Amino acid sequence: MSQTLLIEIFTEELPPKALAKLGDAFANGIFNGLKSRDFLDDGAVATAFATPRRLAVAISNVRATSLDKTMREKVLPVSVALDADGRATAPLVKKLAALAAQCGQAVITPAELERAPDGKAESFFYSYTAKGVALPAGLQVVLEDTVAKLPIPKVMSYQRQHGHAAGHTVRFVRPAHSLVALHGEQVLPLTLLGLDADRQTEGHRFLSPGRITLADADSYAATLAEQGKVIASFSERKEKIRKDLLEEATKSAADDRVLMPEALLDEVTALVEWPVVYACKFEDEFLSVPQECLILTMQTNQKYFALTDGAGKLRSRFLIVSNLQTSEPHYIIEGNERVVRPRLSDAKFFFEQDQKKKLADRVPLLANVVYHNKLGNQLQRTERVKTLAAAIAVLLGGDATWSSMAERAALLAKADLLTDMVGEFPELQGIMGNYYARHDGEADDVALAISEHYQPRFAGDALPTTDTSIAVALADKLETLVGIWGIGLQPTGDKDPFALRRHALGILRMLLEKRLPISLTQLLSNAAQQFAGNTNFKDPSSDVLPFLYDRLRGLLRERGYAPNEIEAVVAQQPEQLDNIIERLDAVQAFAALPQAEALAAANKRITNILKKTEGVGSTVQQDLLRDSAEQSLFAAMNTLKPEVDAAFAKGDFSTALKALARLRENVDGFFNDVMVMADDEQLRNNRLALLANLHVMLNQVADISKLAA
Repeated sequence: MSQTLLIEIFTEELPPKALAKLGDAFANGIFNGLKSRDFLDDGAVATAFATPRRLAVAISNVRATSLDKTMREKVLPVSVALDADGRATAPLVKKLAALAAQCGQAVITPAELERAPDGKAESFFYSYTAKGVALPAGLQVVLEDTVAKLPIPKVMSYQRQHGHAAGHTVRFVRPAHSLVALHGEQVLPLTLLGLDADRQTEGHRFLSPGRITLADADSYAATLAEQGKVIASFSERKEKIRKDLLEEATKSAADDRVLMPEALLDEVTALVEWPVVYACKFEDEFLSVPQECLILTMQTNQKYFALTDGAGKLRSRFLIVSNLQTSEPHYIIEGNERVVRPRLSDAKFFFEQDQKKKLADRVPLLANVVYHNKLGNQLQRTERVKTLAAAIAVLLGGDATWSSMAERAALLAKADLLTDMVGEFPELQGIMGNYYARHDGEADDVALAISEHYQPRFAGDALPTTDTSIAVALADKLETLVGIWGIGLQPTGDKDPFALRRHALGILRMLLEKRLPISLTQLLSNAAQQFAGNTNFKDPSSDVLPFLYDRLRGLLRERGYAPNEIEAVVAQQPEQLDNIIERLDAVQAFAALPQAEALAAANKRITNILKKTEGVGSTVQQDLLRDSAEQSLFAAMNTLKPEVDAAFAKGDFSTALKALARLRENVDGFFNDVMVMADDEQLRNNRLALLANLHVMLNQVADISKLAA
């Protein structure tokens, strides 16, 4: 009979940052283990539960006994099983005795075996029906295997104090106190972590009356909620917290917003079993501190949820999620307000102290901060980034003012690493530099670049917004990419400790999305020049360039372009990326034309011919064009060339490619009627020169041969 199965391990408080992953792994491990052993009917569903003090799963449609299985087992090769006279050998007799014991039979005779081909030889096989296994026996193995494979951050060792395993050492994520195993209403005789299964669990540490007896597996969540004041489902608890936060946020002002990053929501969900949201306040004087500092200290240290008004300005009101429901919450509220005050006071103190020393005065102290033992200290790195940022500003067409701004921003960009606030909250680097630079009277562009030069920090992050920020951000990422690679620490496999892939993607996104007309080779060359004289450094540009193109391929795939379309553009290794999107769009439009397939195939053929005939010139002698097909192709090319060149010069790549599509009949006619590799050397070289010119025309926008099937 199929019924719901419930398994629960009740423990001491589990690590909050690992709880969601532990809960899912526990549920999936048991479900998949039972499924692989044929204990689940069709439609069986696993529901995971995870609270600060329990891991549990309820699985519907679980059989009391697994299905019988028809088994076919290889016994022995015939050459081993029978002697020269066809009689059973000692190995066969021994094997059949063991097989009989395995199948629960008294004896198995050679006559019951099936003789069948087995590769190049023959073997004996035995077919039998394996009876289903009772759920407790199968589940015991599944449960032990699942617990052994849980993604436990750090395993604890402890001794059981009670029960049959008293005095024995147990290893688990936290000490376990009880085990529930119910199949419908029946308790299954299981043991785990020195515990015997029963039907009793515990509810909320303070709101529950005591031990809770579960009537059956189906009533688990409802019983815990009603009697134990526990919302067992992690996802339900999280959504309740989200809903209550949103409701509480608007009680004082309709446009107030609550800041609730998913990571904080997950962590708070893992800390409470019966969440209740309360509103608290702090003194308005703390609002003089940059709000990023206050928000971070509330989120990181206290797990509080900050509130802002509709314009994003921080309120002096914040929300907490308590694990206690009470008719007199003022004690909880006052306690949390009292706890947060010293934290905010520290932030205010750090901010005020930091402003007493200018960022520029901190720069020389970067010499005391190691960057990498083969690349020097942070001051030396700052000098490299400063020089590179100024050079990039010039490459981008910047004037002396832009170059000067970029140099100044790069000089100050890392100075906030030496401030008390960033020392306490490393996540605020750049952000605090922006505030301190403005306090010091630096130009707005310089201050903003100190913050924005870290962007983009991750996939989907915003790009720097100003010319100065872009120059410094490119310089910072290029210095890291080229410098770290140049001392032999390039990414390998899935290892990338210096996040060079992320830096490469940041560089590419800025070049691509900001349409920067700047050469990749020039950028890499300028970056490598900054390490001149460093004996540990070897210019890695020849390796970094293909690495960048590989990252570019991935970036373009994410934008929906097909692999062959991307290859048509990237295979040409474009020096500048400012018009890549236009080229790809043009290739897409060209690929949709009826002439595209034939021209792509022809271009591929031309490419292969020219590869085998390197050194041929590109000058076509019109008087050597003997066949009408080659004369027609030459005339059509000359007619189209001005139109194609003009469209290309304007960046109208789509028009250029569509114009080339008109050559399709002439190209087909040439390959149908003209022998390219003629015996006459003059004719042969002239025809190759014609193809070389055609190849240049066809590949001016992209290598359309990559579109060929």
